[in-house]
Amino acid sequence: MSPTVRDPHDGGMHTTTPVLDPAHVVPANPALVQARDLTRVWGKGHAAQIGVAEVSLDVRRGELLAVIGPSGSGKSTLGSLIAGIDVPTSGSLVVDGTRIDQMKPDRLADWRGAHVGIVFQQFHLLPTLTAVENVELALELARVDAGRRERRRRAIEALEWVGLAAHVKKLPAQMSGGEQQRVGIARAMVTRPPMIVADEPTGALDQRNGHAVFELLAGLTSVGTTVVFITHDLHLAESADRVVSMIDGRIESVRGGA
Repeated sequence: MSPTVRDPHDGGMHTTTPVLDPAHVVPANPALVQARDLTRVWGKGHAAQIGVAEVSLDVRRGELLAVIGPSGSGKSTLGSLIAGIDVPTSGSLVVDGTRIDQMKPDRLADWRGAHVGIVFQQFHLLPTLTAVENVELALELARVDAGRRERRRRAIEALEWVGLAAHVKKLPAQMSGGEQQRVGIARAMVTRPPMIVADEPTGALDQRNGHAVFELLAGLTSVGTTVVFITHDLHLAESADRVVSMIDGRIESVRGGA
């Protein structure tokens, strides 16, 4: 699926083709993520709060997986665990052949920078940096082995792909919410990770911009990137390859796919 984005020059919508390195396309292995009996609990005894409880799930390479559920259902907690932002209380979690649930914090942070792109509901752009500088920063933090000129080239390429070729030198305050979220997607994809976890990325956007952001993320699967899309928007979720529905920290159902 190729994403439809707004042309920054004429305001119209057009379809783009990903320009990521073809060498990034991952091999045809069915599972990128293997979660088994994944549980996250905060506190103990009567004060314990359960984020997710005994969740077992495979996420396939190159698929768009939507995770839905009401507030407090555990969908964001599950996304944080898969992304390596948080660690489980018990259970096992293998991502791209690496067991991450037992990693020490420093090693997990390095792993996350190299293997996962993260898109948040709130854009989390640094206000004093331009769009291209915000994207370049992701390459620096991930310790990508590239010189300054190459980092700039890759950052501009990522911004062009999300339809922001004319916005590379703009500060976040000079862009709309939809444009800022596209910068967030460019930042997540610029390191060419095998997986992107997007937690309510359309929650702060209107319907039209939300749809455009969803299409951008869906388009990444065409180059083999796995996208975990956490959302309240049932209409968008139904366009995913599979839909995981959560309630009270557990998986209620999985729809779609073979």
